[in-house]
Amino acid sequence: MELGLAGKVAVVVASSKGLGRAAAEELAREGARVAICARGAEALEATRGAIAEAGGEVIAVPVDIANPDDLERLVAAAEDGFGPVDILVTNGGGPAPGKFDEVTEADWEAAVAGTLQSVVRLCRRVVPGMRERGWGRVINVTSIAVKQPVDGLILSNAVRAAVTGFARTLANEVAADGVTVNNVMPGFTWTDRVNELADKQAEAFGATREQMIEGWLSTIPARRLGEPSELAALIAFLASDRAGYITAQSIPVDGGWIRGLV
Repeated sequence: MELGLAGKVAVVVASSKGLGRAAAEELAREGARVAICARGAEALEATRGAIAEAGGEVIAVPVDIANPDDLERLVAAAEDGFGPVDILVTNGGGPAPGKFDEVTEADWEAAVAGTLQSVVRLCRRVVPGMRERGWGRVINVTSIAVKQPVDGLILSNAVRAAVTGFARTLANEVAADGVTVNNVMPGFTWTDRVNELADKQAEAFGATREQMIEGWLSTIPARRLGEPSELAALIAFLASDRAGYITAQSIPVDGGWIRGLV
């Protein structure tokens, strides 16, 4: 399917590995010029090199997404290197796992800064230009936790839900200007984040990582964990002209884990 992304400028946040890397690679394969970022310089450079070696146009910027100055530097680098930003994919490693009585005030502040405020700040920076040009795509990587909360993830359940409310409201305000705003909700997917959660829960229940993952598999109708490339394919489609009438949606990629009807 021709998605019409050739020459589009995309910023993909937290994209040195996992879901962010998969999204950046997929957009680059479709011809988008991609700015990637992460805190870890070594992994970021490895991802930049891999995308460039595959023929993609890519720049890499070391960034802490909780830092407003870093976010400004990221967008400025994309604009200087490629031009105005057409596609924004927000993403993050996710707040620390833990129950209510395990997380601290500092944990809450870090979750809000990294997961919610980073999205708001990036949108404030790039959405006005999208509206002026009459075309833009904002795609937020959230979680199945906003639809069906996951035990032991109180920070993610709360703060990603706030991102969803922000995105749903913004979508209404910018739709008439040719800008769509959607969320993708990954389920249990093979990433470092899943291993981190499995280890945390294994410690709490006196089990092993493998036993925790087997327990999750029993709750997923597909009976497997997702692959990052499967989420990336949806992101690329939502970024395309073909998805121009899809906005204000939260779409799960979860193997059927969410039990709700809608």
